Amino acid sequence: MGSRATIEGVYVPPPNAMSQADVADFLEVHPAGRLVTVGPDGRPDATLLPVIVSGTRVVAHLARANEHWRRIAPGAPGLLVVSGADAYVSPGWYASKQEHGRVVPTWNYSEVQLRGTVTVHDDPEWVLDVVTRLTARHERSREKPWAVTDAPPAYLRGQLRAIVGVELVVEEATAVEGKAKLSQNRSDADRRGVIAGMRAEGNPTAYRVADEMERALEG
Repeated sequence: MGSRATIEGVYVPPPNAMSQADVADFLEVHPAGRLVTVGPDGRPDATLLPVIVSGTRVVAHLARANEHWRRIAPGAPGLLVVSGADAYVSPGWYASKQEHGRVVPTWNYSEVQLRGTVTVHDDPEWVLDVVTRLTARHERSREKPWAVTDAPPAYLRGQLRAIVGVELVVEEATAVEGKAKLSQNRSDADRRGVIAGMRAEGNPTAYRVADEMERALEG
């Protein structure tokens, strides 16, 4: 496949499209994504990574022992998939089931995809910057946040040698797409039925989807 390959975008019907503001908010509360690239033999590789998204740049790091980074050609196309909560939708929850019965199961979810070119950075200083930024992001709300500088310098240098940096550069606005499939194509009565059904499931993930559906319905 090589660096000449392209990765097509996600299928997003107009009712499910996220605005740019929605995408930014989604990425702020979902700080990890699955990086997908294709190696020289045509085999796809995927790794879940904590990421920092800053403008058109996504930075992260991979374990040096992970062969994924060795299979990324400079400037190769890549896809980062950032997923939210997802849940099954039973047709039995729709109010319209009682009216005409023309209903089928589906799946609700939210997701953002970013496409661009990928570069590996085997540079301790570059990697240290990424690790420092990632740590600061995830420690900032703690009463006593841990900082990278809290670790002994020699220990930290050893840990940095065990990872490599990776950067995805998004080259055009259309390469970032967000999809929130939350039953927007259904009537308000059907949507409220799904919300109630998911909350009755007792599944925390389904409950999160129900909350997102309710916010979309009210918005």
